[in-house]
Amino acid sequence: MTTRHLDRWAGACTRAVVLSALAGFAAADAAPYERMAPLEQYLMSSGSEVALARSAAPAAISEKATILTLDAQGYQTAVRGTNGFTCLVERSWMSPGASPDFWNPKLRGPVCYNPAASASVLAYRLRRTKLALAGDSKERIIDEVRAAVARKELAPPEPGAMSFMMAKDGYLGDDVGHWHPHLMFHLPKVAAASWGANLPGSPVVLDEREVPEPETMFLVPVSRWSDGTTAAAH
Repeated sequence: MTTRHLDRWAGACTRAVVLSALAGFAAADAAPYERMAPLEQYLMSSGSEVALARSAAPAAISEKATILTLDAQGYQTAVRGTNGFTCLVERSWMSPGASPDFWNPKLRGPVCYNPAASASVLAYRLRRTKLALAGDSKERIIDEVRAAVARKELAPPEPGAMSFMMAKDGYLGDDVGHWHPHLMFHLPKVAAASWGANLPGSPVVLDEREVPEPETMFLVPVSRWSDGTTAAAH
């Protein structure tokens, strides 16, 4: 092979390496959860889902709560409770539209809604689930929820609406993992400042990414998981 041929061969190899690297960077930069994964990736065995849902709140609450589990048709009542609370494992499509985890099939968010939240906020989650399982895109889900709010099919949270998210084995997203045990307080749309949220030294947290539902959801971390074990400092 002549020197000129060697130079051409080396140049071609260099270009191939560069193009391969650029393709790798593009793949890495692509959103990993651009659309809904196959449904089976979001489902759990019924027994495991009941146990995970109960772990959202202390046993004194969750043992008497209604438990919902997810199947291909939506959330079904697996256990009928007596205290007005409703526990379930939320999936990724409950996230704000701007969340990179919106279709993340690994996300599991155990939550127990108190009676006021069960009578109001729970309807938001069931509506999104119905749309997701119908195959709607993220954009269509957000638009449909906005339309339902405009038609007054989804009312603001009832006074006193709150929920528990104290499950040690929940998974709230690739960036935060289990995050921290916390309580959530559901209010009609209000500013973060009304609760002193996101200020230095304040324990109150507000995810300020826009959601179409008629609620503002304040988070207050607590020191223990639902099983009573101590959580790492927030």
